[in-house]
Amino acid sequence: MRKKWIMPAIAAVLMLFSTASAAEKLTLMLDWFPNVDHLPIYVARDRGLFEMAGIDVRIVSPSETADALKLAVSGQVDLAVSYQPQTVIAAAEGMDVIAVGRLIEHPLTTLLFLKGKGIEAPPDLSGKRIGYTVPGLMDVMLHAFASLNGVRDYTSVNVGFAVLQSLAAGRVDAVMGPFKTYETVEMAHRGYDVGYFELEKYGIPDYDELIFVCSRNTLNLKEKAVKGFIRAVDVAIGQVRSNPERAFQEYLKAVPEANPETEADAFRLTLPYFAANQNHDPLRWQAFADFALQYKLIGKPVNGASLLRNFDE
Repeated sequence: MRKKWIMPAIAAVLMLFSTASAAEKLTLMLDWFPNVDHLPIYVARDRGLFEMAGIDVRIVSPSETADALKLAVSGQVDLAVSYQPQTVIAAAEGMDVIAVGRLIEHPLTTLLFLKGKGIEAPPDLSGKRIGYTVPGLMDVMLHAFASLNGVRDYTSVNVGFAVLQSLAAGRVDAVMGPFKTYETVEMAHRGYDVGYFELEKYGIPDYDELIFVCSRNTLNLKEKAVKGFIRAVDVAIGQVRSNPERAFQEYLKAVPEANPETEADAFRLTLPYFAANQNHDPLRWQAFADFALQYKLIGKPVNGASLLRNFDE
């Protein structure tokens, strides 16, 4: 199994040396607490791919769910794991943000609920209390979902990281934002029978769930380092696909607080969604930006292509 990834990795790593000539520090803020969605990042770090690219990457977690993109835009961190919809919304609000790479290439977000509560179709959420995880993103996505699917007179509640606690305690009837590959597994492992509505099956266009963003100023100042980071992650994703079990064991060492059983099931579901390449699709970004304008997620048009940097072009 080792030979399947060693030779491609060597070739890719040699390419990395040409992108960042001197060691440079980068701080990456995750979108959430560390979980298997971020596994390729830890593989890139712990296999020395960042080091080979001439960069020293510090990985930090946000204290609030909306922090990462804002801190990247302000330059308080160099890079952030964010979401394509959040980036479009931020751009419409005048934030100087640019997407430089991809981690998860299709939607994972759901509207999650406990079964046995009379929720079978979206209109059943009318009049309910619905939580959301990321202010400025998931509350806006909830508005679009509700408009598309006949959900009326609901009350929205910011639950932040407390998805399971809020549902289990009955503080909310559903939550917009949990991933179908993670929170569904976590709740099942804790004995909860959950259902969910997948956004892309209820009128929301396809989009990149998790991306890497930074400010244009950071990109101008640290372009070689950012490029090296993105290419190292791309190599790591290829290695993860080649030997998932080895990569998962390395992740457990890197994130010892992770629950092995829950994360193993989540990883199996997540693996097919890791980005096949690092090239953003301008047409897909524009389609989402146009949808966002139509359903009032944003207040003015956004040029999707202007938010993208593809290093392989």
